[in-house]
Amino acid sequence: MLRNMADYRTLARNHDFTVLWIGETVSALGSSMSMFVFPLLAYGLTRSALAAAVVEAAHLVGMVGFLLPGGVFADRYDRRRIMRRASATGVLLYGSLAAAGIAGHLTLPHLTVVAFLTGICAGVFGPAERSAVRTVVPTEHLSTALSQNQARQHVAELLGGPLGGLLYGLARWLPFAADAVSFGFSWLMLGRIRADLSPAPHAGPRPSPGDDIAEGVRFIAGRPFFRILLAWSAMANLTINAVFFVAILRLVKAGFHPAEIGFVSTAAGIGGILGALAAPAIIDRVATGRLTVLIAWSFVPLLVPLVFWNNPLVVGAALFAGLLLNPAGNAGISAYSMALTPESLVGRVGSATQFLAMSAMPLSPVVGGLLLSGLGGPAAVAALAILTAGVALIPTLASSVRAVPHPRIWQAELAGEPVRAAVSA
Repeated sequence: MLRNMADYRTLARNHDFTVLWIGETVSALGSSMSMFVFPLLAYGLTRSALAAAVVEAAHLVGMVGFLLPGGVFADRYDRRRIMRRASATGVLLYGSLAAAGIAGHLTLPHLTVVAFLTGICAGVFGPAERSAVRTVVPTEHLSTALSQNQARQHVAELLGGPLGGLLYGLARWLPFAADAVSFGFSWLMLGRIRADLSPAPHAGPRPSPGDDIAEGVRFIAGRPFFRILLAWSAMANLTINAVFFVAILRLVKAGFHPAEIGFVSTAAGIGGILGALAAPAIIDRVATGRLTVLIAWSFVPLLVPLVFWNNPLVVGAALFAGLLLNPAGNAGISAYSMALTPESLVGRVGSATQFLAMSAMPLSPVVGGLLLSGLGGPAAVAALAILTAGVALIPTLASSVRAVPHPRIWQAELAGEPVRAAVSA
């Protein structure tokens, strides 16, 4: 525990990481409010559920579609400049919605275009931020830094809905004005980073962007650890999001009050925050590979009660418990994979990994809906529990993941230091 507190204090004294983290915490909260309000406003303008879905999909398509180009940009150009331009664009886009709202001219096409373009900004910003974290945070503190980033996201998701709804109730345009301000704050904080965030100079002629993307994909494809991790991430995203979808829809069909259903999201958010805060201590005590396998199996027993009880308290408790461990597993294995990646490839490998891991997510509601309509609630949850167990076998049976040692060992190995000295430190 003392070592973990020392890690937190060290990161708190890391000026560049601190200003980056504070700026993006505020920006993430603003974005969470906008993501909550997008479908509400789309439905309010059109009374069409399809229109609300289209606006949400536009943002997702923009983000996922530009992850791979974003990785190329992050490995070619100054990361601070990329992030500041993305933040400045966010100010203009969300500011345009606020201005249109004040003038009484909010329209669905305007909303959809902004959702798509801000998705592009997110797709470009993410790889640049990942590369920046790798630059400003020493390897031995990466897992703690990534844990703090997860805590940031969980806090934003927990508070974004209530705050966005409150502002939306006051004026439709107000959440977008607040988000524009949050992007402006991010732009200011990014300007305070002192480190040089430009990539290493490239010798010789530059390959085409397509060749750059292919190099990142080849790096992943040529290493069993990355292949296994990617397959597991994609399938785990599919199954766990299908579980969320089925669990919430069962509660809706059972007639529970929206406030009771909202408790489930609150419980999950609190579990994620507490899990992110506890992650450094867990990572410090458990070998990274063993922790990854443990996380892979953690949701399986938690789904069993959902087969027998369809109640917000039961669902909330299961998601709370599942998300307590999840941040530690994500941060631990992500820090290891980031440390394994050459600095010149961090942007492309990270963006390719995220792109491929997210590729199955749009199928989650489809799979969940088919199981729920075809089998009924209890059987659908049981089927998803079996599927989750099958997905957990992917890292369990892979020695390249299972054998990843304790962080102090792999950090020493990657640094070329004697392992015994690192373990006794």
